[in-house]
Amino acid sequence: MRSVQCSVETGFPSLNLPSPVQTISFENHTFYLKRDDLIHPDFSGNKARKLYYFLQNDFPHIDTVVSYGSVQSNAMYSLSVLAKMKGWRFEYYVDHIASYLKDNPHGNYKAAFENGMVIRERGAGSREQFGDNVLFIEEGGWQKEAEYGIRLLAEEILDWQKENNIKELNVFLPSGTGTTALYLQKSFSIINHQSSINVFTTPCVGDSDYLKKQFTMLESDETYHPTILSLPKKHHFGKLYRENYEIWLKLRQQTGVEFDLLYDPLGWRTLLAHRELLCKPLLYIHQGGLLGNESMLRRYQRKFPLITSEALIV
Repeated sequence: MRSVQCSVETGFPSLNLPSPVQTISFENHTFYLKRDDLIHPDFSGNKARKLYYFLQNDFPHIDTVVSYGSVQSNAMYSLSVLAKMKGWRFEYYVDHIASYLKDNPHGNYKAAFENGMVIRERGAGSREQFGDNVLFIEEGGWQKEAEYGIRLLAEEILDWQKENNIKELNVFLPSGTGTTALYLQKSFSIINHQSSINVFTTPCVGDSDYLKKQFTMLESDETYHPTILSLPKKHHFGKLYRENYEIWLKLRQQTGVEFDLLYDPLGWRTLLAHRELLCKPLLYIHQGGLLGNESMLRRYQRKFPLITSEALIV
């Protein structure tokens, strides 16, 4: 069982903030990489940002946290850690659990169970059906409280931009619900009305219309919305694609950095397909989620056993 790393003084997680920025080279291009994956092993990446409000505040009337989503969700695991740390019961709802996973627990599913998660194989309903003692977290942390921590990310990037005398900057990150990309663009605009930073993203769950709808439900003012980029061919979330596996292996080989296997391959493929973004310095946000790689990598290795990093060397 993984232990929760907390500050001795406060009992709260010791978060590595601001997260570092490093320079990487990939496919003969230079990028800046915001290493949010290094914030904390249990709250890495956008989960640290989205849950920051709940980590920093007390909720004396809450004794249970409820959420829903996929059975290997990174958010599910981070919420299990939050609940354990706060002494709350954690109930998580999924549509289906594969029999193989039930018989062979691994990845986020196993780790969340070890933290005391109670999983229910049915729909979660809505927050209105739960009592005042229940904290209801939308799938993937898609909610207004996420803005609290994502604004801190924006402030870190603005400080870094100023320190490095970078006048114009493009920021790129792949999206699930789009919460991080949305509140990041909004924060840049509010903190500095003359901000020279533009946020770009690509939908990994659903299409561009789905992502626009997610943006609008959280923020009706479209001037705060990031720019959505897509690939011509439709992408099905969770499906195994040879090109995704290949670019993930290339990234690890060329940069020495491990990326998430579910979102980042599509993110990097989209970014390289829109090279006009590279006319300005570009910062890619590494949003963590590496615990989920255990299950995804098993699937890829079974489907494409002959693909290795060495086989991709030109």
